[in-house]
Amino acid sequence: MKKVVNILTIAGFMFLGAIQSTYAQDAAAAEGSETFHQILKRYFIEGGPGFMGIVLVALILGLAIAIERIIYLNMATTNTKKLIASVDEALSSGGVEAAKEVCRNTKGPVASIFYQGLERADEGLDAAEKAVVGYGGVQMGLLEKNISWISLFIALAPMLGFMGTVIGMIGAFDAIAVANDISPAVVAGGIKVALLTTVFGLVVAIILQIFYNYIISKVDSIVNNMEDASISLIDLLAKYKK
Repeated sequence: MKKVVNILTIAGFMFLGAIQSTYAQDAAAAEGSETFHQILKRYFIEGGPGFMGIVLVALILGLAIAIERIIYLNMATTNTKKLIASVDEALSSGGVEAAKEVCRNTKGPVASIFYQGLERADEGLDAAEKAVVGYGGVQMGLLEKNISWISLFIALAPMLGFMGTVIGMIGAFDAIAVANDISPAVVAGGIKVALLTTVFGLVVAIILQIFYNYIISKVDSIVNNMEDASISLIDLLAKYKK
């Protein structure tokens, strides 16, 4: 329920922002001035559809992967203290099967790791610990899935921008060679394209870097909870065996 409320709240803010942007555009159009979106669109077109389009694709794909990872990680977040208390109570009252039922009814990687450890509880603590460690590695891989693509787009966007810069400068020097003149009017177009591609590439990299750092911190937090909870599970099984 809390996640649904958060999603609706975000959607509401986005809706209000869209309304505010629409009113701002209408007001600016009435006054005869350009809005931020219009200026951004004009600069994007002036930068050239080739490299600017590729940079835009990198931004869209990077944001799509980042949003998917954030949703997945938020769904994978579990109240480990509550889960450990529930498993402890289930072990005391109903044994291993009752504890497994608690894990089956709980979402998240911590509950999955607990279930795998409880599956091997009858084989001894060593077998349970190996199952927990092994399945913990599997869950860690799922948490880090596709994150490398975000880092690729972070590196790719400014490189594409710099490539556009080089091509723009080449065009500027070609214009100088054709006109046999180095006046600002001759080279301004090529230099402008060079600077625009660089700016857009850096902006895309900055945006994706913010999302990347948040995702990495979220993964580290979940992994730490997994490790602490795994130790607690082995302690609970040791107490149960006694």
